[in-house]
Amino acid sequence: MYQPDKPQGFTLVELMVVVTIISLLVAFALPSYSSSVRKSRRSDAQQLMVNMANRQEQYLMDALSYTSSLTTLNFSADSWTCTASACSNSYYSVAVAASAGPPPSYTITATPSGSQLQDGTLTLSSTGAKTLNGVAGW
Repeated sequence: MYQPDKPQGFTLVELMVVVTIISLLVAFALPSYSSSVRKSRRSDAQQLMVNMANRQEQYLMDALSYTSSLTTLNFSADSWTCTASACSNSYYSVAVAASAGPPPSYTITATPSGSQLQDGTLTLSSTGAKTLNGVAGW
């Protein structure tokens, strides 16, 4: 039975308190989430670079040189679009450059794009040196 004296629903103050609490939760959680996603994408690029380096070392054993062609390495990767010269996705473009030497060498470079631009360029050389924007270490 309908009782006109009894209030129905929520008051505006109650709704505003809920909206404020949700806003605070989002304000603290969203930057942390975005950072985690960015790190995950960088890790994907690093794993791809290490896989390319492994293929280069296998190729060196057979051909006694490195190659700049990913087709020659018979290289492909899930969720990456690979051509003869580079593999790319929405966040990174990873390319390899080889030098005949002596001694033969290669450098694998991951160039960020889109939302990953703040990460900087990653490199991995045939000596195992890893750099981020020219500074040692990833």
